[in-house]
Amino acid sequence: MINTLKLKARMVECGLNQKDVAKALNVAPSTVSQKINNVRPMYLKEADLLANLLKIDTMRFGEYFFTSNIA
Repeated sequence: MINTLKLKARMVECGLNQKDVAKALNVAPSTVSQKINNVRPMYLKEADLLANLLKIDTMRFGEYFFTSNIA
């Protein structure tokens, strides 16, 4: 699952909104919303494109795109 809060915070830090991300991923803004909010799956290629757009270091990739639901 995507770490929604961390990803949204990084978008704000980079000055990007969901329309900007949608354009970069070549999908509709509503699709971006669903992917960021874990309604639809985000494919690895999309995650890689998003990480590049948000300048997320490869060593920190997992912090943004993989979370565990362990209580």
